[in-house]
Amino acid sequence: MDRGVGTILQTARDRRGIELAEVEAATRIRLRYLSAIENEEWDVLPGGVYTRGFIRTYASFLGLDGERLVEDYRRSVERWHRGPTEPVHQGAPAGAGGASRRPSVPLVGLAVLAVVAVAALAILAIPDGGGGGGDASAPAGQSATAKEHKPQAPAQRTPKSGVAVSLTAGAEVWVCLLDASGKALVDGEILQAGAEAGPFRSGSFTVSFGNGEVEMQVDGREADIPETSSPVGYAIESSGELTELDEAERPSCT
Repeated sequence: MDRGVGTILQTARDRRGIELAEVEAATRIRLRYLSAIENEEWDVLPGGVYTRGFIRTYASFLGLDGERLVEDYRRSVERWHRGPTEPVHQGAPAGAGGASRRPSVPLVGLAVLAVVAVAALAILAIPDGGGGGGDASAPAGQSATAKEHKPQAPAQRTPKSGVAVSLTAGAEVWVCLLDASGKALVDGEILQAGAEAGPFRSGSFTVSFGNGEVEMQVDGREADIPETSSPVGYAIESSGELTELDEAERPSCT
């Protein structure tokens, strides 16, 4: 590539006589990010899907091929800065020698349990004495064993608190998902197409997506995520209600 992505965009903008402030108003990309793209100051930008979304949106506004410029950016910039992308959920590594082993119960412990069980059976088998040693409070004709085994009331199920959220990527998408305490459940990771994360349960969530290529289930109901190449973010209340967040309010997992 003879010219950088930023040079191509700046040249096209100058040719059309458009100020950066006009681009900011039309694309809703901050002026400092637009300037950083043109000057190719990539460290100023959020990186990853955020930067690719900015380039795509800026190029489309100028009537350029956004996908081609994004691919140029991938080849010339991201391949030198890209970190390893790992699955969201990984099992704990096995110990030396393969799969982890469950600790076995010591044989001495089993012997003690057996002795206790035999002693308990022996006590139950001793008949009541004939001299009034039985349970005087039990009604006539009712055995002590029958009295002891009273029907138990059915256990009541405690409803699960909070709201459940799960994600499925429709295409490559950057995700930052925090629970009510601010803990990162998906820590600024890129989910590939078809990848799933969750379900997670918390009193509430905040979430950022690099674009709209994601399906989000909230308590089993699909949330309405717009099809957009720009970043979006939401607050998810315990009731399952979604509130769209401004750029400054969205979590960044940094």
